[in-house]
Amino acid sequence: MADLLSDDEIEAQLPDEWTREGDEIVRTYEFDDYLRGVNFAQMVGEIAEAQFHHPETIIRYEEVEIRLTSHEEGGITDEDIDMAELIESERNA
Repeated sequence: MADLLSDDEIEAQLPDEWTREGDEIVRTYEFDDYLRGVNFAQMVGEIAEAQFHHPETIIRYEEVEIRLTSHEEGGITDEDIDMAELIESERNA
């Protein structure tokens, strides 16, 4: 089990463009069309499966919202920050 991060640790480690909403970190990505968002969500799913850390993914017409939390620990851990950073690195690749 991973340890919960403190408020200060979350603030210091949270990747740019990500926000905290309660016990989750959240980012909404915007796309020019629906299928680009679907392709991005698939890529996130592949990362999640490889990391065995699965976000809530909400696909809308021109955006995809990603929500990360560590359910077993009841909040935000290093695993959530690491997953957000992986998503960011793949998005910007």
